[in-house]
Amino acid sequence: MAEFSHVNTRGEASMVDVSGKAASVREARAEGYVTMSAETLEAIIAGEHHKGDVFGVARIAGIQAAKQTSQLIPLCHPLMLSKVAVEFEIDQENSRVRIESLCKLTGQTGVEMEALTAVSVAALTLFDMCKAVDPSMTIDGIRVLEKIGGKTGHWSSEK
Repeated sequence: MAEFSHVNTRGEASMVDVSGKAASVREARAEGYVTMSAETLEAIIAGEHHKGDVFGVARIAGIQAAKQTSQLIPLCHPLMLSKVAVEFEIDQENSRVRIESLCKLTGQTGVEMEALTAVSVAALTLFDMCKAVDPSMTIDGIRVLEKIGGKTGHWSSEK
């Protein structure tokens, strides 16, 4: 079993020193779901939500969040992201929205936390924009789908 990278030899929390790592292209994808009433989902799809472009606001929130991950997660390195994308897929049958993020850079450490943060904040933004009409929404299934690059190479949850 691999050791925890953010714990020093005394068992204390510690930021990982990545200065000796080679820079490489790194990429991560994550997903999450917001389940809501059929009426709420229909209002979003039809563009009839009283707060406006729900997906547009949630997309920008997710992108901004990815860029601020090191401010939110104490031991994350500040990263110069070269790409952040947040996409939404409507699943009417299950009355939910699937959110997928992609984060990419050339650097010395991975971008999984940035991808997870983008999905999480996009989901929270959807919840915030719709909570007045649908307070019973749920957020779940947030996970890393894939990571590419670095010493460990390619990993996918779909393998």
